Amino acid sequence: MAHLALCLEYDGSDFHGWQTQPGGNTVQDRLEHALSQVHGAPIATIVAGRTDAGVHASAQVVHFDSLHPRPESAWVWGVNALLPPSIAVLWAREVDPGFHARFGARERAYRYILLNHPVRPAIMAGRVGWLHGDLNVPAMAQAAGGLLGEHDFSAFRAAQCQAKSPVRELRQVAVQRQGSYVVFDFRGNAFLHHQIRNMVGALVWIGLGRRPPGWLGELLASRDRAQGAATFAPDGLYLVDVRYDKQWNLPDINHGTLTLP
Repeated sequence: MAHLALCLEYDGSDFHGWQTQPGGNTVQDRLEHALSQVHGAPIATIVAGRTDAGVHASAQVVHFDSLHPRPESAWVWGVNALLPPSIAVLWAREVDPGFHARFGARERAYRYILLNHPVRPAIMAGRVGWLHGDLNVPAMAQAAGGLLGEHDFSAFRAAQCQAKSPVRELRQVAVQRQGSYVVFDFRGNAFLHHQIRNMVGALVWIGLGRRPPGWLGELLASRDRAQGAATFAPDGLYLVDVRYDKQWNLPDINHGTLTLP
């Protein structure tokens, strides 16, 4: 039996998230169907981070077991020939049986791209968030720094979150303007359900002047989701990086280099 790691990218606009559902229109369903056809038998995958409906990935990692030998190229070219255009395998590699895509991940990074412009996007609809009000980005960046470190992030946790603990470590956060876009970058050991979108929503409130920068720290300390902003749209959210120990000898994973459209 071969144990394989695989990296893929996808546009989540047309899918009901990552995780398999009875209707079958999820990224996992499409990937496993293609893998199973190449394999000649059912394949089950384990993913580094489950993404919600409408959320994208430029560097998602999965692992799976294969009973039938196949060259690594078959897991890339062969599988891609069977996938819809909005999903693509970037690389595949046989790894030690101890590798686990989810539990072995040391860091995950997400990027949110927000179009801050009076007119909504057309070509980039579904691929970027949109807000027409003027944003005070320096105030947002100042506030975001208060999220760094290990905290109880209950104030940014979805009600349906299944994580056993709300404690996470945010190791890097940045908010910067690039032309008409505001780009949010978050890197941490792991994230709660909707945590990124809820943090973006709170930062947008600060950028619009609805709350002062110091409010974000108060919200974090409150551990009360009801005091926060609405969950922001999924459109501009991308999983851009997953880090593993060097012992697994994985190919380069897109280390947060997703560029602006």
